[in-house]
Amino acid sequence: MTVKLETSGLYKIYGDRPGIALELAKKGAHPSEILNRTAQMVAVSDVSIQVREGEIFTIMGLSGSGKSTLVRCLNRLIEPTAGNILIDDQDLCAQSPAQLRQMRRQKIAMVFQNFALLPHKTVVDNVEFGLKLRGEPKDERRSKALQALEQVGLSAWADRYPDNLSGGMKQRVGLARALASDADILLMDEPFSALDPLIRTDLQRELLRIQKDIRKTIIFITHDFHEAVKLSDHVAMMRDGKFIQVGHPEEIVLNPADEYVRNFARDLDRARVITTGSMSRYGVDAFSENTSAAIVLKTMNQTGKRCGLVIDEDRSPLGYVFRNDLDNQSNLENRTARDCRNGMEVRSAPASSVLIDVYPLFQDGVPLAILDSSNRVSGTVDASDILTHLGDFTAVSDTPLSDSVASR
Repeated sequence: MTVKLETSGLYKIYGDRPGIALELAKKGAHPSEILNRTAQMVAVSDVSIQVREGEIFTIMGLSGSGKSTLVRCLNRLIEPTAGNILIDDQDLCAQSPAQLRQMRRQKIAMVFQNFALLPHKTVVDNVEFGLKLRGEPKDERRSKALQALEQVGLSAWADRYPDNLSGGMKQRVGLARALASDADILLMDEPFSALDPLIRTDLQRELLRIQKDIRKTIIFITHDFHEAVKLSDHVAMMRDGKFIQVGHPEEIVLNPADEYVRNFARDLDRARVITTGSMSRYGVDAFSENTSAAIVLKTMNQTGKRCGLVIDEDRSPLGYVFRNDLDNQSNLENRTARDCRNGMEVRSAPASSVLIDVYPLFQDGVPLAILDSSNRVSGTVDASDILTHLGDFTAVSDTPLSDSVASR
């Protein structure tokens, strides 16, 4: 996937002698030490990231960790002290004021925590304001604004004023304004943090719904770990201006880099993070359709599994075989796994599904076939295995379906 935004060696230092502080920071001095020695504050320290096109990349950390300063550096609302910011391979730090204004109008839009709406303008006027500054014709910008309001469910409020709106509705207007600009990159600085929990959850769902359609590159800032896990393709954990760990939410939760990260993940419901692909290492065996039924029964007796999955040569699921059925049959040496299939429909889920989303699929009491991106079986998940292993699940495993089992 194409890298849309990239930073390398990015620093932001506040004070009148940033060069001295920068030198100390590059030698590994802690921000508190630098502050004591130089009275300069290191807010962002040696941040290097790659954000891929169409992903939600969340920067997560406690208040004062540097995340809001960092996101404002990405569009140069705050000038970085050192480093590079590349958008589509263009260095934002090397651009003239005119080029920077053009970049902000065309490439980057920002959604603020405090809504930043103009109270004397109607909702639709607020949404089209950036397009007006860009010089777009009135009819065209009005059409884009109304379309954006429809995306966020506020078409009926187009002619109202911000004072008539709830906090959640105001934030929807802010999101609509960013969508109307059709910018490639959306910077969202704790956009939902001032909202009530139920409204916040609703807007999180709304953002994910819209993202499925627009596939923008989103840099999302939050101090809420549950929010970060729910929304993100990748999460960067930030402390003292630095990135402590960057990875997929599941990796962050299951393999925290240190105690700081571990404390964030401690109270999280792991079923909302762990994927079926990771849990599939505990599942039932999958047997090639031509495997002898006698070998199938012997394997299930050895593993203690009550059933197995039958797959064809392309690793597509064909059905289930049950140990009780095989126990009551004769001539197993002359029969295959395909011959002994039960008539039940195979339940399946993508390997990227989180466990909480697949719980309803276990209602028939059969394991799930876990499918890779090519819809081939990569493993299985059984409800009993989830109950047994979820609590002590501590490491991500990307081990594929055993070739030895699949080819028996």
